[in-house]
Amino acid sequence: MIDMIAVNSSHLSYIGYDPDSATLRIEFNDGSIYEYFDVPQHVYDELYAADNKGTYAHKNIFKIYRQTKIR
Repeated sequence: MIDMIAVNSSHLSYIGYDPDSATLRIEFNDGSIYEYFDVPQHVYDELYAADNKGTYAHKNIFKIYRQTKIR
């Protein structure tokens, strides 16, 4: 199970990370949830610390890591 953390973002509602499987989960403000696979811990840490999480995710996660929509 991935623990989700609420974030302050105009596009993202929650983020979570499972270091054992290197899976990043993002819940968007529209309620959709995606999982991204083989994401290094530092990418999650940088996303969490980013001032603009949507911009960071767009540049460093979306279209880079394999993903699946789970909701």
